[in-house]
Amino acid sequence: MIGNEIKIARDFLLQNEVVAIPTETVYGLAGNALSEMAVSKIFEAKNRPHFDPLIVHVGQVSDVELYVEEIPELAFNLMENFWPGPLTVLLPKKTCIPDLTTSGLQEVGIRIPNHPITLELLKSLPFPLAAPSANPFGYISPTSAEHVEDQLGEKISYILNGGKCAVGIESTVLRVQHNELEILRLGGISVEDLQRFTSNIHIQQHSSSSPASPGMLSSHYAPRKPIYVGNIRELMHSFSSQKIGVLSFKEDFKVESQRILSRTGNFTEAASNLFAYLRELDQMNIDVILAEFLPDENLGRAINDKLKRASA
Repeated sequence: MIGNEIKIARDFLLQNEVVAIPTETVYGLAGNALSEMAVSKIFEAKNRPHFDPLIVHVGQVSDVELYVEEIPELAFNLMENFWPGPLTVLLPKKTCIPDLTTSGLQEVGIRIPNHPITLELLKSLPFPLAAPSANPFGYISPTSAEHVEDQLGEKISYILNGGKCAVGIESTVLRVQHNELEILRLGGISVEDLQRFTSNIHIQQHSSSSPASPGMLSSHYAPRKPIYVGNIRELMHSFSSQKIGVLSFKEDFKVESQRILSRTGNFTEAASNLFAYLRELDQMNIDVILAEFLPDENLGRAINDKLKRASA
């Protein structure tokens, strides 16, 4: 059931049920992060492997110290500057966070989402929310309430409708070590944004079968139709005998089944359209999706990372 009643969502959450919530990144499948029962329902509804940790969402910076052992100065500066927003920080967890929530890891990813409805919901609850993307594990992340209903409608109690997600790709996940940032997942905060606070930034490139954060598995965000990423004109020649769909950055390839991320070449617009356009192409009468990488800068890095994992 889709609705905009915060009280209904709150009541379900207080009963250890799971609900879908809007954020600025994607819709999350939320449950009480301190309850193993609620967290188990999240894993079950998504068919998510238990080795893939969940991100914990809080309503204000002062809540963080309730759930983590320490906050390094650089981490605190990032929180002050980017929260609410698409940044997740890994910190040593307190024992009140169940091991199930963090897949047995001693760090918890934590953030404040930038969506007025979900912020109001979080501030009304006596616990934080674990909330991975509200989609079957490995599939394209949802950026509208309708996307959630199409995929998980029968498995969850309520979908809190907050409209289309403004950012459209997941949060950047990082770990702070001394004065160095290790980026574990590229996302809605760019490397250039983070460089204002430190030049010591390392991007974790390899995929992991035992990930420290969500979004690190080699195959993720994937449509059901095969997707190939490269030079679109060359790919069109290679797949000339098949029905093709095209996902381009800004160029019009004059094919019937096509989505252009941003005709003006705007990275922010491209990111906000990425998952919705992948989903639309996946539902078309085509055999394959042909896509291209964006310039490897700004949010283009995060979009390229999603495309690599979608095509893995």
